[in-house]
Amino acid sequence: MQLNSKKAAVALSGGLDSSVTCFLLKNQGYDVAGITAKMVDDENFEQVVQNARKVAEKLEIPHYVLDLSVDFKKNIIDYFENSYITGKTPNPCIMCNKTIKWGKLFDFAMNKLGADIIATGHYARIERKNGVSKLFPAFDKKKDQLYYLFELSQEQLGRTIFPLCGLVKDDIRKIAAENDLPSKSSKESQDICFIKKPMTAKKYLLERFKAEKGDFVLKKSGKKLGMHDGFFQYTIGQRKGVGIAYSEPLYVTGIDAKNNIVYLGTKDELLTDTIIAKNFKTQYPTDKKSFDVLAKIRYNMDFKPAHVEIAEETAQITFKEPVSAVTPGQAAVLYDPNDGHLIGGGWIE
Repeated sequence: MQLNSKKAAVALSGGLDSSVTCFLLKNQGYDVAGITAKMVDDENFEQVVQNARKVAEKLEIPHYVLDLSVDFKKNIIDYFENSYITGKTPNPCIMCNKTIKWGKLFDFAMNKLGADIIATGHYARIERKNGVSKLFPAFDKKKDQLYYLFELSQEQLGRTIFPLCGLVKDDIRKIAAENDLPSKSSKESQDICFIKKPMTAKKYLLERFKAEKGDFVLKKSGKKLGMHDGFFQYTIGQRKGVGIAYSEPLYVTGIDAKNNIVYLGTKDELLTDTIIAKNFKTQYPTDKKSFDVLAKIRYNMDFKPAHVEIAEETAQITFKEPVSAVTPGQAAVLYDPNDGHLIGGGWIE
């Protein structure tokens, strides 16, 4: 085996993707070390640590555990809770990538371990040309995770690799099974890692915040239609759980956190063709301020053609056709319409 002098630190959760990432890099000759971030001081995350340790032992690589529970509470859990209590819908995965994985974990890997690169099990591809790194979709389009990575800087991308970019999930499971990795039977990870089944986000929020009855109001007329048990249980575009009898199906069209009001309307009232994204940044240097893009306003949606106008850190995104359920707190992420690379993103107001 050809030795690779580079030291690779892998964000190792003990799950399937991160385990195979470690395996592939070791086979390529990298000097691999696994780093497991303990996000919450509870038995669930203790199990994550134990799973990761088994993988490290199997692969005979060093394993480090970082207790980042204080940072995770401040940057992720508090952000998650504060978003809902102010009427927004958070995206904790983006914030975790920004502040934890490419924050504290990245700093530890580079400054304490002396790593040359960091690797994760994300499904994304990095191309480097003339000193500029750009993110492209992974081969497995169903697993593509560019949306969650728009906050990464050029410095971080320049020292990051995604070894799974050319594989599909079946390939990864096969590699884990053929090499008897402890994670070979692992299930898919949950979206919100600190809320474990049977707990749900709704139950979590009800435990965290006292349910106070408020009004369901028809947005067009201002007519009160009924009562709800707390605005923080609802998000824009939601239909399930509204439970109001009306001549047409009703959806959540707005949230007034201050007055505990949930506004309702019909499906066509969810449509808009222009949105504003704040704290907008491009992922690489560009002088263009007005151009056509493909856009997403949530992860699990199709790309939508749009035009963007950028002024300082604000982007006005105008869609060719109206989009539904624009949700404050979510990210608006832009892609190149020609080759699909990630241009940048911001946060919907």
